[in-house]
Amino acid sequence: MPVYREKLWPTPWIYIVSLLLVPSSILVLAPVSMPAGIVTGIVLYLAVVGALSLTAPIVEVRDGRLRAGRAEIDLAHTGEAVAAEDAAARAERGTGLDARAFLVIRGWVQPVVRIPIVDPADPTPYWLVSSRRPKELAAAINGSRRPE
Repeated sequence: MPVYREKLWPTPWIYIVSLLLVPSSILVLAPVSMPAGIVTGIVLYLAVVGALSLTAPIVEVRDGRLRAGRAEIDLAHTGEAVAAEDAAARAERGTGLDARAFLVIRGWVQPVVRIPIVDPADPTPYWLVSSRRPKELAAAINGSRRPE
């Protein structure tokens, strides 16, 4: 059973804004065929919704491991996780970002959790993971970590 699990779904406004594909397709294809424009718009919208939904990463802490998207790391190789919100989160994603960091961030999820990597063989200094509940994620990581 996972200690923490979250799927980083897109916010509803992204799905609503994606609806603009339908009138855009109609506008482009109306001179050729109005039904083709409508069908193309609907197909494009469904494709975007499907892609956004299927590619939403899962962040999970389970059995002493952290999984973020497709990547996974043993918590014994991590340091103290720190939650960042608002201005601190903007700094983590912007000016404070190390180019070597592993990122699982989404633009529609503002808060992040910084998880330092303490394994000397790993060139990645830290993981930066988006989370709607950053304090809970940091607590789950810190509470599940086993010393080496």
